[in-house]
Amino acid sequence: MKPTEQETQKLFREQCRRQMDRPLAARIKYGFCRTYKPVLDDAPWRAFNSMAEYRAWCEANLPDYLGFKRAP
Repeated sequence: MKPTEQETQKLFREQCRRQMDRPLAARIKYGFCRTYKPVLDDAPWRAFNSMAEYRAWCEANLPDYLGFKRAP
């Protein structure tokens, strides 16, 4: 049986309270999910002379699903 909206909210609040009982270091450690991003993670840094140069590089090199393309 699917829980009601009210039950779902109650469960979510209880989960949040449990998480707040953890030490800060543990919340930071487990609160972020490191995901490899193709091309972006392949070099330690990049520098561009202008925003236009950066945008052109993004459009030419990054996969669409990363969301760095210009909006139509």
